[in-house]
Amino acid sequence: LLLNEMERQGGRLRVVVLSSIGRASAVAEGLDVVVKPIHAGGLLAVSKALAREMAALGMPEEKITVHYTGLDRDLFRPLGHTQLRGQLSASLGIAIPHKAPLFVCVGAINRRKGQDIAVRALAALSGDFPEACLLLVGKGEEEAAVRALASELGVAARVCMTGSIDHNLLPIILSAADVMVLPTLSEGLANAWVESIACGTPIVTTDVGGARELVTSEIAGRLVERTPEAVAGALRSILADPPDPQAVAAIADAFDWTSHAEALAAHYTRLAGASSAT
Repeated sequence: LLLNEMERQGGRLRVVVLSSIGRASAVAEGLDVVVKPIHAGGLLAVSKALAREMAALGMPEEKITVHYTGLDRDLFRPLGHTQLRGQLSASLGIAIPHKAPLFVCVGAINRRKGQDIAVRALAALSGDFPEACLLLVGKGEEEAAVRALASELGVAARVCMTGSIDHNLLPIILSAADVMVLPTLSEGLANAWVESIACGTPIVTTDVGGARELVTSEIAGRLVERTPEAVAGALRSILADPPDPQAVAAIADAFDWTSHAEALAAHYTRLAGASSAT
């Protein structure tokens, strides 16, 4: 949530925001959401969906440029060797099955990211995949609740939490997984989506933010309703016909840091030129 100003007006909190996540959260809390006039020479959005929302909030559409999330393709790439899961087990101190399906959810553990939905989806798959595991990467205020839910559903032994990890370990986790699942409530363009696809691992997520701009075919994954049944169905579908990791990773070629840095530098140069001209 990016706030410029918070002020009391008529007994209600008035919040000025510049992000879709912030706006969604503020509206959910019953707050008035407004946007002050934008005097910047240019605005950046991490997805076309976010650019549309920015314009709908009153920001000048002609000033908005879409600049997707970038990543280090030397770090985030498919790691296909057979010892990945053994390496992870040793690094994390967690027993990770070598052959059973492995699902990974990357993000702060909270209600917005939907780890509870992922746990319920895992439980729904128990009949077909009784040894499937879910690895939750991250920390958050809902950790205790998610643990309790996993215990209640009888899948506690198959739900593992890594806590905070070294960023260099994330490509290994993503490459070792069969699917990255993120039943999120709202996003701009989630880093976890792009990083997973760059590692050759398809994603199951909701049709929010820029997800549709990334998941353009079933090679990249599935966009589903935010329910355990829909998530479980998508996971089952991918396990039945997994895409080639190299084909998945190729989708992320457009997100390379080098090309992004060049595009961003050109954007700033144009803005600086326009500013000096006036």
